[in-house]
Amino acid sequence: MNSRQRRGIILLLLSVLCAVGAAAGVYAVIDDAESKVGPEVTAYRLRADVPAYTALDEDRFEKISMPERWLPSTAVTDLAGVRGKIAVTPLRKGSLLQSDMIVNRPALAAGQQEIAIMIDAATGVAGKITPGAKVNIYATFDGRNGTAARDTAKDAKDAKDANPQPVSKIIVSGAQVIEVGKLTPLDRQGGGRTGTTGVRQAGDAVPITFALDAKDAQRVAYAESFATHVRLALVAPGDDSGVSGSDRTYTLDGDK
Repeated sequence: MNSRQRRGIILLLLSVLCAVGAAAGVYAVIDDAESKVGPEVTAYRLRADVPAYTALDEDRFEKISMPERWLPSTAVTDLAGVRGKIAVTPLRKGSLLQSDMIVNRPALAAGQQEIAIMIDAATGVAGKITPGAKVNIYATFDGRNGTAARDTAKDAKDAKDANPQPVSKIIVSGAQVIEVGKLTPLDRQGGGRTGTTGVRQAGDAVPITFALDAKDAQRVAYAESFATHVRLALVAPGDDSGVSGSDRTYTLDGDK
């Protein structure tokens, strides 16, 4: 073996040693990265913005994987945990879903039932009423249809002798809001919610669900069907004083 051949063999061995060293280095880097990152786990990210106090459906989220060590302790890893819950604040598209973003939907108490009606967005909701809030439900009746006459003739011997006049009544005091739906374009008959004049009225309405006992649910259903307007008034948190009987009915003639 001449000197040239020996130099070739030596260079070949050095090349092999360098390749082995480079491979070992790459493996060491990968192993170190994996040890720092750790195993991946499942999490969920919002597909689109979610308004506050909106019920959460599973189709609002997309499943992602991320390193366990980077996952916040409050992250939701199972969508079964969002069933029956609502967003406590506005949630933004792309945000990681976390347990402190959601709360339980207000529950029904014994003897209560859910009833939902459409409320005019401009005069009845104005974006201030949320699940868990308490409201007074006002209904105004047009005296021409006879409803006001019957409602305001308690002191008369005969309702027929009462002078028909428009009347405003608090039909339910301190009604608990269970859910606030999405803004919905509404095209209904005007002149009262039953459409007595045949005039078309367009606008936006929001379905509001209340937790009420049977009697109050009947009052709300009656007002939704026969009142000219139904409005909500937000009750201050912690105020359980209610409304006295003398203040539950108002007529212009009675305001002296």
